[in-house]
Amino acid sequence: MSSCASTKQKITKKTNSKLDTSLFKNHFVGIKVYDPESKKTIFEKNSTKYFTPASNTKIFTLYTALKLLPEYSPLLKYSVKDNITYIQGTGNPTTLHPYFKDSTAITFLKQQQNIALYLANFTSDKFGGGWAWEDFDTYFTPERSGFPLYGNVVTAYKKGEIKTYPNYFKDSVSRKPHSFKREMAKNIFYISPNLKDTIEVPFKTSNKLTKALIEKEINKKIKNTNTLPNTKKTTLYGIATDSIARRMMFVSDNFLAEQLLVMASSTLSDTLNVNKAIKHILKTDLADLEQQPRWVDGSGLSRYNLFTPASYVQVLDKMYHQISKNRLFSLFPVGGESGTLKNWYKGTPKPYIYAKSGSLGNNYSLSGYLITKSGKTLIFSFMNNHFKTKTSDVKKEIQTVLEMIRDNY
Repeated sequence: MSSCASTKQKITKKTNSKLDTSLFKNHFVGIKVYDPESKKTIFEKNSTKYFTPASNTKIFTLYTALKLLPEYSPLLKYSVKDNITYIQGTGNPTTLHPYFKDSTAITFLKQQQNIALYLANFTSDKFGGGWAWEDFDTYFTPERSGFPLYGNVVTAYKKGEIKTYPNYFKDSVSRKPHSFKREMAKNIFYISPNLKDTIEVPFKTSNKLTKALIEKEINKKIKNTNTLPNTKKTTLYGIATDSIARRMMFVSDNFLAEQLLVMASSTLSDTLNVNKAIKHILKTDLADLEQQPRWVDGSGLSRYNLFTPASYVQVLDKMYHQISKNRLFSLFPVGGESGTLKNWYKGTPKPYIYAKSGSLGNNYSLSGYLITKSGKTLIFSFMNNHFKTKTSDVKKEIQTVLEMIRDNY
C-alpha cells in the first residue's frame, strides 16, 4: 500500500512540475490517468472541465459503432413487391469508396430487374453544426448522406491527362484557376493542369445524382420513390464493421466517422440521423457519464463539441472491460508505428501508446491506453485548448509526461 502511495506521489509531483512550465501554463490543460484494474486515479487535473475535443470525438463514435452495429456492416435494406425491388440506404460509406472499393451493393442491384430507390429516410443535415463553411471543397469534409457512393468525393489524378474517379464527373472538371476546388452550389470542379498528387474533392450530393450514379454503375434505369410498400425488409450486409472503424481511427477519417453514426441509427429504425444515434447511446450505455458531453457530430469537426477528460476515461474504461484487448488495441493508432501516431510516442522498443489524437487550430488532445514498463495498462486523456505555440511543441511535452508515467508506474 505504501509503495503504491509513494509511486502515485512521485508521478503527481513530476507531472505537476511539468504542467507548471510556461508552455502549459499559458493554455487550458485537462488530464486524467486511471488504473482500470485497481480502479484508482493515478493523476488528474481539471479532469471534469469541458474541452473542445477535435477528433477525440471519434472515440465516442467508435464506442457507439461497437455497441449498435453488427459484426458485418449493413449496406442497404430492401423489400420486393409486384416484381419491384425497393431499396433504401443505411448510410454505409464503403460502396465504391476509393479505399474500400466495395461493390457488394452494386452486384446485388445488377441482379434486380426493377428498382425503386427510397432516399427520404435520411434526415440529418449534410454538414454538422459548427463546421466551417469554407471547408466545403476540402477532402476532410464530404457531405453526409443516406446512400453514399465513392466516399462522396471525386478523386482526381494525372495519368497522361487528368482523370476522375468516378468517370461520371470527367466533363465537370475545369482547368481554370479558382480560389476553391469546386463551385459551392454545383458540381463544377477546378483542378490544376499541373496536378501532381492524387486529390479528393467532395461532390454536392442530391437524390437526383445518387440515382444517376447508380444507373451508370448498373447500366439500367431505376426510379426514385417517396413511398415504401408495407412488406418485410431484408438487410444486405457488407464488409466488417471493425474494418471501417479501424480506418476511421487510424487516419482520422471524418467522413467514415459521420457515416458510422448514420449507419448506427439504421439499427434503431429506418430513419437515418446522426443525432438519433447520439441521443440513444447517451440515454442508454452512456447514461452513467459523470459529465454528459455536448456532442454534435461524429468526427469532431465542430467546435460546438464539449467533452471532459474524465468522460473519455469512462468510455475508454467501458471498452477496456467489454472488448477483448487484442481487438480493442487493433482499433487504435499505435505510437511510433501506425496511423496519426506513427511519428510520435515511439516505444523503447515495444509500443506503449494506443490512442486517438485530435487536432483543431490551437487545440490538441490525446486519449487512450498506456502500457507501463511494469506491464500494467493505464487509461488516460490529455486535453489542451487555446494554445498559441506550435502543436508539435505541445506533443513533445505530452510525450515527456507519458514517458515519465510509463517508466514510474
